[in-house]
Amino acid sequence: MKRAVHRAGFRPLAMGSTRLLLRPAALKIAAFILFILLTLGLYSLSRGSFPLPSSTWARALLAPEQIGEQQRFILFDIRLPRILMALLCGAMLGLAGAAMQSITRNGLADPGLIGVKEGACIVVLALILFFPAIGLAWRPLAGMLGGVLVALLVLALARDCSRPRFILIGIGVSWTLAAAVGIFMTTADVRDVQTAMIWLSGSLHAATWPLLAVAFCWALPGALILFCTARAADVALLGDRTAIGLGVRLPQLTLLRFFAPVLLTSASVSCVGSLGFVGLMAPHMARFVLRGGQVALLCGSALIGALLVLATDTLGRLAFAPLQIPAGIVIALVGCPFFIALLWRRRDAL
Repeated sequence: MKRAVHRAGFRPLAMGSTRLLLRPAALKIAAFILFILLTLGLYSLSRGSFPLPSSTWARALLAPEQIGEQQRFILFDIRLPRILMALLCGAMLGLAGAAMQSITRNGLADPGLIGVKEGACIVVLALILFFPAIGLAWRPLAGMLGGVLVALLVLALARDCSRPRFILIGIGVSWTLAAAVGIFMTTADVRDVQTAMIWLSGSLHAATWPLLAVAFCWALPGALILFCTARAADVALLGDRTAIGLGVRLPQLTLLRFFAPVLLTSASVSCVGSLGFVGLMAPHMARFVLRGGQVALLCGSALIGALLVLATDTLGRLAFAPLQIPAGIVIALVGCPFFIALLWRRRDAL
């Protein structure tokens, strides 16, 4: 048994009476991704229309009273919340995509491709434009309601979430909802249309500390659900009969792991708008660089999702400065070819 564990790349770690099996190779890869995130975050913190040298933000983090009011405002009220929001929303979408692909057993599954994101967008957009007095904390709840309704509609039409038609029906529902948004954009007031366009494109320019706190409070329970049910999800991948024989309660597990991605996606959409393809790309990249079960997949998807959103937001913010391209547009430019490549690989199963 010990030889098999060592051949699989695991090494035991004892902490008192607790013993854990860890994979050093996976930990090194995760540490490398964290290093890239830290480096890119510091670079994004110092670059922009108002460049700040490393000595300035170092003093701002260690001794804020030694820098000017303008520099403090740019660092702590504009750039730092935006960077943290990019990391948080990218991690949420990565987790949501990994969970959705696991529960549907379909590598093409993504909350954005089955209409969850569009359903949340429509409800939250209606709140922003027609009920602006409603607080920020209620947006994720309203978005979750819209996302759940659309997901249940797609599930009812497809009947089986593990078959490719589940994704195809979801894409059709997404386009229908996108058409509804288009009708609104052509008939609404110009000021409302401008607000809607900026928000729907997935821009992080409006990130603030209160909005970041709201996103974190709604993301935490979704992430906890996924990690607490990760071991049962590994068993469920062995097949329904095997999972039931090993004591897994499949209906409860399916409900929890279907609800958590909707919650995470709705929280992200409610705070920064639509960031497409992150939940599709991050799990596939995580499977490529990290081997292991659901815990490894979730951790890798969260890290790579955060890296994707931060990198695309930084690129969109700096490439044509002082103009800013929303992160959702930059991600779509990368995600569309990635999705086409996945469809080509699975063309015989469709």
